[in-house]
Amino acid sequence: MKPHILVILADDMGYGDPQCFNPKSKIATPHIDRLAREGMRFTDAHAPGSLCHPSRYGLLTGRYPFRTDTTKWPTQPLIREGEVTIASLLKSQGYQTAMVGKWHLGFQESGYDKPLPGGPISHGFDTFFGTRASTDIPPYFWIRGDRAVEPPTGHVAARSTDGWSPIQGAFLREGGIAPDYGHPDVLTHLTDEAVGLIRGHKGKAQPLFLYLAITAPHTPWLPSTEFLGKSGAGLYGDFVQMVDAETGRVLAALEEAGMTKDTLVFFTSDNGPVWYPEDTTRLDHDATGGLHGMKSDVWEAGHRMPFIVRWPGQVKAGAVSSHTLCFTDFLATLAELCGFPLPEGTGPDSVSFLPTLKGKKQPARSPIVMQAGSTDAMLIRSGDWKLINQLGSGGFTKPNKLKPTPGEPEGQLYNLAIDRAETTNLYAKHPEIVARLTAERNKIVAAKQSR
Repeated sequence: MKPHILVILADDMGYGDPQCFNPKSKIATPHIDRLAREGMRFTDAHAPGSLCHPSRYGLLTGRYPFRTDTTKWPTQPLIREGEVTIASLLKSQGYQTAMVGKWHLGFQESGYDKPLPGGPISHGFDTFFGTRASTDIPPYFWIRGDRAVEPPTGHVAARSTDGWSPIQGAFLREGGIAPDYGHPDVLTHLTDEAVGLIRGHKGKAQPLFLYLAITAPHTPWLPSTEFLGKSGAGLYGDFVQMVDAETGRVLAALEEAGMTKDTLVFFTSDNGPVWYPEDTTRLDHDATGGLHGMKSDVWEAGHRMPFIVRWPGQVKAGAVSSHTLCFTDFLATLAELCGFPLPEGTGPDSVSFLPTLKGKKQPARSPIVMQAGSTDAMLIRSGDWKLINQLGSGGFTKPNKLKPTPGEPEGQLYNLAIDRAETTNLYAKHPEIVARLTAERNKIVAAKQSR
């Protein structure tokens, strides 16, 4: 019998936020920690991009985001028509498929009073309720199926919060907003929808796939009154604590429906946090867990994610794995779970980690190639080695790109086995490794051309 599958994807949560990944975390995360105690915690899991939309594209399609033009998401779908996704794969294998939360992969837009094709319903999900994009990107409105519940006919002003950077706190951009959309209620509303789906599935023989892409702790940071001041990490920590509580509500719904023992649960985040070194110093909370950089960066904090898998009776409770994986690997893993051979050309960047989940040894993953959030910076991760094709972060951390001075290395090379914080650039010391990884990266990019 196929298990139910629940994927919970947080938004902008750092590797160092859950206490099961960072014992010094100032944020109470009892429900996420419980998942780790009851399942397997991965210490080397990576988003395929260090921003929201590239990461989600890779997770759903098994393709590295550099293989498409992710910049077109505001008006066009990123996933091409007929492309296999984890939802369409599972639907073909008899699953009821549902998505709740943040899409951020584009619709074919021609007005919000008209259908919005190209979204979840077009790519394998039977049902969808959620948002077009992040909760700080207008217009703000709810979507059910492929229609706006109410068009964004109102207007909301831009906001920011004293004591935080311009892109932290209660930050949001001005723009259109629907009458039924309230920013403080978004997270709980999504949880309510997910809980309702689970309760409605109680007793059904058909397996359920639920992709719950929550919108927090992405800005605006709007923890409810119950959580204000409860963490030791300011407004951000309070919001992460609320994310943990909402995760607990979803897990409780599984328990109440009698589905826990039959459900494969994944918990992770789409990319790293917006968290500066001065935030760590000021609040004594390191949301990056000792990693270098932050959201959008090519450095580890941008894409190394907390990643937990619970599957009672299949995944050993309390296990910790250092196996390297990428979100693109969901497709091949779920296909193997279903005994379904992926067609040629489908999920070209996807490698199953099902053997690792079942406690078996498997070979090291083939190299991962990734493009940073806001520049042409690219990395290749091969074994312990990581090569970056430029100097700088490639993302939000300044400087994001540096021109090398005479005699200075042109890129960055790190041995993550001994230097996970990327403190020592070995580019000049190991030209042979630089040459090998450059050739591997070029081969991966050229072998399976982008569209």
